[in-house]
Amino acid sequence: MNINSLKIICFSPTGTTEQVVQAVARGIGINDVELVDITGPEARLHPLVTAEDELIVIGVPVYMGRVPGLLQEWFTKIEADASPAVCVVVYGNRVYDDAMLELKDIMQKQGAVPVACAAYIGEHSFSEEQTPTAHGRPDSSDLNHAEMFGVKIREKLDSITDPAESCVKNIPGEFPYRGSTELWDVDFIAVDESCVQCGLCTEICPTGAVDAKNSSLIDQVKCITCCACIKKCPQQARTMKDSPVKDARVRLNKLFAEPKEPECYL
Repeated sequence: MNINSLKIICFSPTGTTEQVVQAVARGIGINDVELVDITGPEARLHPLVTAEDELIVIGVPVYMGRVPGLLQEWFTKIEADASPAVCVVVYGNRVYDDAMLELKDIMQKQGAVPVACAAYIGEHSFSEEQTPTAHGRPDSSDLNHAEMFGVKIREKLDSITDPAESCVKNIPGEFPYRGSTELWDVDFIAVDESCVQCGLCTEICPTGAVDAKNSSLIDQVKCITCCACIKKCPQQARTMKDSPVKDARVRLNKLFAEPKEPECYL
């Protein structure tokens, strides 16, 4: 199969998903690569259009066992003219439920041909030093695994004679999809006096939930509890207050301490 270029597409508020898809792309080894980061609200205003000779490597985090609900509208505007696609989901060591199947189905519906799928582990958004969940993931072993997965994808692409027959099969999951795409509407972020109003949290918020003039003001309806503003605050001025989110962090730490391994399907 003749592939001339590769588009890496990722939604990655805390950076773990981007690390994984970049590693997969390195293994595939196509020189003409474009990164399409749809984490920011403005980036999702532009539809994705691809051609048959262009490979898509798309990665999203798993939210409550599903593809993030705020991406659904953007997905419906994709125009993939029989482009081969690699569908990657990254989850916080709990479960990925139907997210991999859902992402595959979405891309197929938009005209792509999913040739491979995978689920990788990334540090959970709620994780922190005292109560970690999948701390440091993806680690060097995960990224090496992702790169080797990319090598296998390239081998498959080179062997394909009929693109229509190359769609990956037997992806785990159920339809109708389980889980929920509804966002939590909860006040869980505390901002202390060390905040210097640098504006980074406003800049990196994937939904524009942090007020540009006063970063302690957060639109709870828009917030998707990705915790990017907490993890990336240079002053460490943002923490979790007592809330259902903090309770969930404790449960995750207790129930999902055993490290899980990547799963790949070709």
